[in-house]
Amino acid sequence: MISIYSVSALLLAYLFGSIPTAVWLGQGLYGIDVREYGSGNAGATNTFRVLGKRAGIIVMVVDILKGFTATNLAAFIGYSVTGPQSSTQFVNYQLALGITAVMGHLFPIFAGFRGGKGIATLFGMILAVHFEAAMICVLVFLLVLVTTKFVSLSSISAGFAFPLSVVFVFHSPVKSILLYAICICVLILVTHQKNIERLLRGSESKVNLFNRKKTLSVE
Repeated sequence: MISIYSVSALLLAYLFGSIPTAVWLGQGLYGIDVREYGSGNAGATNTFRVLGKRAGIIVMVVDILKGFTATNLAAFIGYSVTGPQSSTQFVNYQLALGITAVMGHLFPIFAGFRGGKGIATLFGMILAVHFEAAMICVLVFLLVLVTTKFVSLSSISAGFAFPLSVVFVFHSPVKSILLYAICICVLILVTHQKNIERLLRGSESKVNLFNRKKTLSVE
């Protein structure tokens, strides 16, 4: 059932996702458009690289909250539309809202449709839909990051950990979550295509997120 509330929630989710945290923070406080430096992405990782620890943490937290908040809009649509919060229909609305927010992050209307890779916003969505699986993703991300120092490989590994944990650890009965988890893997592979090519060539940079670069350079 489609109502004005569900359509409005989808629009609001996209607008939440479209908040270009890295761009606005960089331009407002540093006079820098992070998309012109480093990897060219308007996300937390590139903000860490270009602007340093404090700015990177702010962007990461806000981008996670974008996905988490947008996904939880399902609770405000109305019981008659979503059904009880334990129902498959409710989860499906959560997924629709979260995916819309991620699309907003990738293609933000407030920043010329040039956004980031959506990892933090995806994580916020996963937190809202399946908290336990999200914690496994965090563990995998940190383990790979500490071991390899590759943020891209850590993100990819965490993305693949989600469907594996949903199926083999938690045995989720909601099929749409598994389908969504597979879509996450595909999206991460697409948005990290250049990173994967550099990893295969052995030219991907190892990143220390807690050191600020003294000299900015366009790649």
